[in-house]
Parts: sequence; structure tokens; C-alpha cells
Amino acid sequence: MSKSMAKGRRVFVVGVGMTRFVRPGANKLLDYPQMVNEAVNSALDDCRLKYSDIEFAAVGYVFGDSTSGQKALYEIGMTGIPIVNVNNNCSTGSSALYLAKNMIAGGLHDCTIAVGFEKMERGALSSKYKDRMNPMQSHVNLHYELYGIEAAPITAQMFGEAGKEHMNRYGTRPEHFAKIAVKNHKHSVNNPNSQFREEHTLQEVLDSPKVYDFLTRYQCCPTSDGSAAAILASEDFVRRNNLMDQAVEILSMQMLTDTPSTFDDKSAIKLIGFDMTRLAAEKAFAESGVTPDDINVVELHDCFSANELITYEALGLCPIGKGKDLVDNNQNTYGGKYVINPSGGLLSKGHPLGATGLAQCTELSWQLRNMAGARQVPGAKLALQHNIGLGGAVVVAIYRLGFAPNNNKAIVSKL
Repeated sequence: MSKSMAKGRRVFVVGVGMTRFVRPGANKLLDYPQMVNEAVNSALDDCRLKYSDIEFAAVGYVFGDSTSGQKALYEIGMTGIPIVNVNNNCSTGSSALYLAKNMIAGGLHDCTIAVGFEKMERGALSSKYKDRMNPMQSHVNLHYELYGIEAAPITAQMFGEAGKEHMNRYGTRPEHFAKIAVKNHKHSVNNPNSQFREEHTLQEVLDSPKVYDFLTRYQCCPTSDGSAAAILASEDFVRRNNLMDQAVEILSMQMLTDTPSTFDDKSAIKLIGFDMTRLAAEKAFAESGVTPDDINVVELHDCFSANELITYEALGLCPIGKGKDLVDNNQNTYGGKYVINPSGGLLSKGHPLGATGLAQCTELSWQLRNMAGARQVPGAKLALQHNIGLGGAVVVAIYRLGFAPNNNKAIVSKL
């Protein structure tokens, strides 16, 4: 099968919506069906479609009973469409998006929806089942073998050790990671959907309560409640419904899981998914015909400040070991080479696991459509999304605004 045939039909994001992300339990009257209702109806209003236009739904969540997707969408409409529930840890939202996208690319449907939500408990994440093997047991076992286990959230320990490895290898300093937190908290001030909207100085970030080693509270994402949704459509559907002006094309969307190097290389950086991110990014750039230098705006998985810096290198936004230079030279914010996490990222916007990837898609669609208000990235034409879940799965996607012919040579001209 040729690459063009394997890629399938063109797929466009035509409508997006999300709730505000809030601390768990902040609104005791707001359950997950109400959150989903708000996000889905916002997405429908965005593209002037009806729920009956949707032919397939993928609903992502991590904490919830089976068929919660049906319960949530039944509140909006009962049209008999297939509804698939998705759980892929922190990459759940993007995994739902990947499934909904491929239903169109493969020719099975013309209009699909991906929805993500989470209603979380306060505090650090923990396993809910004590009578069976933890799906991250292999990751935890290797972490224990290399570093032991301390009295801190295990994810903070894993990402913290990756940051320490980066410092030891490349001369990165704790201040580099803290500067990323400063940037993302500053970006969030202009995002009305963000859980936190306060700026913090570098010293405030460094002096905030320690979570693990150099990682302080302001460098760790919070648990959150919230929902987000994206409506996708085929080229024919976009034309029939006159949605060309707002259609955001998914030039490539790649999902990968762990490779043997995650465990064999005995590296904290590899353990948190560096290699699967790198391979997914390489595939996405190759399929889309663009390069990292063509990208204007990025939403990436900054669950911890260390992961944002490490991900710069995995995505090819800078050479390996040079993430600190991107930070020092302000090339990761407004006025720089890229604007990374204009939404505030997970650190400030929040991280309701099932909704995060779809909130990233929503933000990037708004950016490309020049609808991001005070946080608008000037001249944004090409966008990159990265969403990762330990255990593991990563999704990397490249988006562009427009309904131009599918000609990659025209794409790479920086539009």
C-alpha cells in the first residue's frame, strides 16, 4: 500500500469547545454529564451543526465506570451512533481524537466527535485497584532499581529524575525548569478557561513548597475537573456544510507506544517516553511535509516543568541537550521562534486527564483561526500538539488552517 493510500482521506477539525478547568470538587453541582454537555454544545455551536449530524463518538476518561461516555452523550441526544469509551492514561483525550480522526481517514464516517472529561479527586494520582497488577509496574520497577522510591508522588519522582539526568548530562540547571513554569503561569493570565491565572516570579516558583527534589509545587500540574470536545469532518462534509473558512486540517496525527529502549537503556529520560515522542514526531513531520522550523505554536504535555524542556528536544524543536538554550533565549514564548503552551499548559490550565488532549486541540484550533484573544500568537499558520501518557502512549499531531489543495510543497513555505 502506498503512503498516500495508507494516510487515507483528509480530515478537518471544524468545531471545538471546552469548559473551564477547575480544582476537583470546586463545583459540587457539576457532574461529568453536565461538563460534557457544555463542551459538546460549544463545539456544535462553533460549527453550526446538530448532534444528529455526528456519526461516531470517541469519549475519553480515566477515572469512571464503563459506558460513562454513553451516559454523558445520552443527555445531549440518543441517535444510536457508535460510542467508544477510551482510556490511555494522560494521553486519553488525544487517543480519542486519534480514533475519531481515523474513522474519517479510513472512509467509515464523514463526521465524528472526540470528547474528553475528567472528574478527579484532590491530591496526587494513585492506583484505584489494589488486587491486580498496576499497568505501570514495569516503569515503577525500573525506577526503583535505578533510584529507589521516596515519600513523594511516583510521577513526580519519575519526571524529577529525568530532569536530574538532563542536568547531569547537559548542564541544565533547576532555574531552567523553573523559568518554564514562570512562562506558562504568565501565559495563563490571558486564558479564561485556565484553572490558575496568576503570574509567579522565578523566585516564587523556586521557593514554592517542594514536591520532589528540584520540582516545586508551581512546577507540577494540578488535578482538575473539566471537559473538551472536537468535531471532525471529511473534505466532502466540509464542502457540503460550507465550513471551509474555519476548517483546520490535521496534516498528520501519529500515536506510538513504548519501544524496548524505554526499559533497556536504563535512562530516566527514556523511561518517561522520550523515544516514543521522538519517533512519533519524526513520523508526523515526514507525513505532513513540514519541519520543526515551520511550526509557529505548540501545545505540549508539561505535566512537570522538566517534561516540557525534555520534550522540546524529543520533538526536534531544538537539538538534544539544547533545551536550556531555548529557555534562556526566550525562544519558547511570544516574540521567539515558537510560542509553547500559550494556554498556560497543564501547569496552569490544569490537567483533567481525559480532557487534556482535546483542550490542546481546542487551543490550537483557536490559535490557527485567530480566535485566541489576548493570547493570540501573531500569524499562527502551523501548530504542533503533543500529549503523552505513561504506561504508555503518545500522540503527536500537526495542524494547519485552510482548505487548500493537499500539496505538501505549498505547506512548507511557512505559509
